[in-house]
Amino acid sequence: MSDTTMTATTTKPPATSTRRSSMTGWVLHNVVWIWLIALVVIFGLFNQYFFTLFNLQNIMVQATVLGMIALAMSLPLLVAEIDLSIPANVGFSSALGAMANTDLGLPFALAALIGIGAATLIGFFNAICITKLKMVSLIQTLSMMIILQGALLALTQGRTITSLSPGYVWIGQTTLSGWPLMPIVFVLAILGMYVLLRHTVLGRSIFAVGGNQVASNSAGIRVDRVKILSYTIAGFLAGVAGYLLASWQMAITSNQGSSYLLYAIAAPIIGGVSVFGGRGSVIGVLGGVLLLTVIQVGLAIISVPSFYVGMIGGIMIFIAVAIDAVRVRYFG
Repeated sequence: MSDTTMTATTTKPPATSTRRSSMTGWVLHNVVWIWLIALVVIFGLFNQYFFTLFNLQNIMVQATVLGMIALAMSLPLLVAEIDLSIPANVGFSSALGAMANTDLGLPFALAALIGIGAATLIGFFNAICITKLKMVSLIQTLSMMIILQGALLALTQGRTITSLSPGYVWIGQTTLSGWPLMPIVFVLAILGMYVLLRHTVLGRSIFAVGGNQVASNSAGIRVDRVKILSYTIAGFLAGVAGYLLASWQMAITSNQGSSYLLYAIAAPIIGGVSVFGGRGSVIGVLGGVLLLTVIQVGLAIISVPSFYVGMIGGIMIFIAVAIDAVRVRYFG
């Protein structure tokens, strides 16, 4: 008995080691907010303009479109899939809605619904290909991305559409007491996504499917249905993002939305959405969106050449994936 007790005592980890492990785990789980605070301080020290009210509003507006796309991207990731076509879906659906307004003369509300509806159907089609035809999501959505980029170019004929009606651009241009209204849509989307993922059966099923598809199927969860709903909701969010982008820019270009691909993938991963599925949070996605937006705005303010921004974004993705791998391996 004494030998057994002694063995158990000697193998017990020291309290200091446990505290260090707990602290390391906390840092890894909250690294996005630590980065964000550090960068805000650094950019503010380099240029006092960073802390002005106008710049804060600018960050909020830029974060809105990226945030909607990041929320859309996070849903396929949570079910251990991916959708590379979301930024292209944003561009195509925004052009479709805008041209329904300008060329067909449809009311702005109906035109916007056409664009959002088309994006939702594209998300649904992607899901059917992945679940029923058993296509690999990476390749299927890559092909859809190329198709939509070509369709956008054909639809616009390479021209920039600028004759959008005042109603169509209202949400992107209107302010209330100097504050832009467009970020309210992002706030509502965050709240809606939080309720969906944390307080609904579908949300719990999304995490279960992403964590272990075989076990979820054995537990009676309809895995294909969960994936279809995830992709369809992602398509809907992409359509809303496309409408907001057109309303904010007051124009449609032949490469609309393509510049968001890098950041759409980076924001959820940096925010803690696992590339292996089953883990992530809406608050984390918000942190990733704010971090990337602050980097973009901050680098512009301190006059860093724009061609370095993409490289820095790639480095951020690499670091985020590395941190995610460490977090999964050692801290679950």
